[in-house]
Amino acid sequence: MTTSDSDGDTAAFTIFRMKDARPEVGIPIMRYEPPTPTMIAGGERLRAAGVGAGSENRLLFSGGGYSLSYVWFKSGFPLPRHSHDTDCLYYIIAGSLRLGREALAAGDGFLLPGGTPYTYTPGPDGVEVLEFRSGGPFNIKLLANNPAFWDKALATVEDQRGAWQDQPRPSSLPVE
Repeated sequence: MTTSDSDGDTAAFTIFRMKDARPEVGIPIMRYEPPTPTMIAGGERLRAAGVGAGSENRLLFSGGGYSLSYVWFKSGFPLPRHSHDTDCLYYIIAGSLRLGREALAAGDGFLLPGGTPYTYTPGPDGVEVLEFRSGGPFNIKLLANNPAFWDKALATVEDQRGAWQDQPRPSSLPVE
């Protein structure tokens, strides 16, 4: 049995493997909304400071109107406030995060309707998350247009960068 979405993208029986997943740079279904000069300057400072060592993002599957990504944010990674134009269901595989006042851990998750602004902070061991999306290509719209956010994020990267180099995936840690 196959299904198709509004773009005619037909789903069929498919197997996907983590080892074949494309890294963030190669995710063709995510579009960045044009950032402001403040966001561009802040992002450039973070990249120069080594923010790339603090995360891994891989597209596991895209087709039939669905996408699935694996994301690993290391401890304290400064995720900018942002939104996406599609609904997204997040499931925590391992580690923990703080979303507003809520502390979430392995086995927990949350649903964000498209257009909902959000950010979260990975816990002390980081967090591994599966991101399920309906629809084909989706956007990411950064909303952190405050220079103070980028200054604080830069300080976090500079403080955490060394620890990120050897930080194990939370899924490799013993379960309590």
